[in-house]
Amino acid sequence: MKLKWEQIFLGLLLVLTVVCAENDDNEAEVDALEMEETSTDSQTKDSKSTTVQVAYKTPVPSKEVYFADTFDRGNLDGWVLSKTKKDDADEDIAKYDGKWAVEELMENTVPGDKGLVLKSKAKHHAISAPLKKPFLFKAEPLIIQYEVNFQAGIDCGGAYLKLLSHTDDLKLENFFDKTPYSIMFGPDKCGEDYKLHFIFRHKNPITGDYEEKHAKRPDVDLKKFFTDKITHLYTLVLNPDNSFEMLIDQTIVSKGNLLEDMTPPVNPPKEIDDPNDRKPEDWDERPKISDPDAQKPEDWDEDAPAKIVDPDAVKPEGWLDNEAEYVPDPSAEKPEDWDEEMDGEWEAPQIPNPKCETAPGCGVWEPPMMNNPSYKGKWKPPMIDNPNYQGVWNPRKIANPNYFQDLEPYRMTPIIAVGLELWSMSSDILFDNFIICAEKEVSDQWAADGWRLKKMIATANEPGVLGQLTIAAEERPWLWIIYILTAVLPLGLIVLFCWPSKKTDDAAAYKKTDAMQPDVREELNQEDEQEDVIDDKKECNLAKEDEKASGDDENIGEGSQEEDDDEEEDEEGSKSKSASEDEMKEADEGAGSGDCPTKLIRKKKVRKE
Repeated sequence: MKLKWEQIFLGLLLVLTVVCAENDDNEAEVDALEMEETSTDSQTKDSKSTTVQVAYKTPVPSKEVYFADTFDRGNLDGWVLSKTKKDDADEDIAKYDGKWAVEELMENTVPGDKGLVLKSKAKHHAISAPLKKPFLFKAEPLIIQYEVNFQAGIDCGGAYLKLLSHTDDLKLENFFDKTPYSIMFGPDKCGEDYKLHFIFRHKNPITGDYEEKHAKRPDVDLKKFFTDKITHLYTLVLNPDNSFEMLIDQTIVSKGNLLEDMTPPVNPPKEIDDPNDRKPEDWDERPKISDPDAQKPEDWDEDAPAKIVDPDAVKPEGWLDNEAEYVPDPSAEKPEDWDEEMDGEWEAPQIPNPKCETAPGCGVWEPPMMNNPSYKGKWKPPMIDNPNYQGVWNPRKIANPNYFQDLEPYRMTPIIAVGLELWSMSSDILFDNFIICAEKEVSDQWAADGWRLKKMIATANEPGVLGQLTIAAEERPWLWIIYILTAVLPLGLIVLFCWPSKKTDDAAAYKKTDAMQPDVREELNQEDEQEDVIDDKKECNLAKEDEKASGDDENIGEGSQEEDDDEEEDEEGSKSKSASEDEMKEADEGAGSGDCPTKLIRKKKVRKE
């Protein structure tokens, strides 16, 4: 039992250790960067203003890139607002009239840093910007990277971007949902469906038609990236060998290959079902059939009921046949406002018959029903293997007339612009630090100069371990039980293992050593004293007999004088004894008189000392 409690306690400690370790990792990352604390006297309770100060500089690409924008200039220069309408939308919402602005973050602000903010709810938004030069999808990789912060949360809406295809009729002021694009990438959410899109449009080399190919969903839980109101970094790396990676905050969340991990597949199958093939009428797909030779037994009664009256049932004694189960409530009174013409004749409400409370039952007694032992139900012949079974019919395969093999789907239609075409039921979605380049080192440095500082400030402003536990418990109230058990278990274990439940058996402890213990020593001393008293009495009696015999031969005067001197010396010595010696005298008064009591006292005194 003790081992079980220890395992539970260690498991809870492990959970808390993981939480603390994550918090320590965040703190270590903050400490690794240069920062200094600033005054927070003006910080309000409902505001998460910056508590650290960083030296922010607008990021600059370390090498040549196809596109980059930080919005730190404070305006939309270089971007084009769409002025068109959606074709398949109601007139009142068809226009792309959603508002855009360039603003700082609402929380965890980095001084000097600004971003592009979607400002309107339930509106269509469309804005785009041309690349410095077209990207041709030849021998170099394509890296797309940008930041998103759902500052007010997100109910339903997207934050994905589109890389617009190079076409002769492309006009950015007419950018809308049907404008051709080569790649769409970014987060999207509606209801409880959290997505990270990667879609590319593949051109059929035979028909020339374009078809959207969707990457598989990431295996990680994406919810926190939509709900924590922190700036997150989204990156797509697309390589000429058709491999790709999707990253969030520089961590891979999904990867694959354009030839193997897209839906529908890039290349169609070599063979397809013949659309003109038809299943023969005599084709038998039944694996089992009823036994045609089986016959119903003669004693099989299909009409027998499933339940019958129990013939052995007997009415219980004391059953009240003439009493109803419910009777009118005698204490009920007709309401004063009861109108018999409108409400009908008033009747008292029914209550259980009090006479039935002590009886086995009331009313007409009916015997209970029981399962009919003769019931067999409708007879059916048993099933046997179908001797004519031919299996499940499938149409024959024919060569796919539309088959093709494209081993280089990476070679997409060149891109010439980047755009955001969005519908959202939430506002204040911030976009920042767009970059399109061909070298991962360039995008990583771009992230270090921009997004990394935002992450540092957001991490520094996060609550401590206790704050995080409280926030987690607000979303999952059952966590309070874990917290309480974690706090109480250590005390319980201390009491269980460290607090003695009963006194230690001294006798058992004494067995651990051969040394004489106090209680044993006292018992031995008492026994020795009793034996000494008996011996002293014997010596005293013998001494008296010797003195008496010697008194007849010697000079009575001299002997008497010497005895008197000895008695005087003994009396003076006895007067100087302590109160404890007097108690010993009283204990030995029964031993005799004369010199014997004094000698016994002296012997006891010596033994005690």
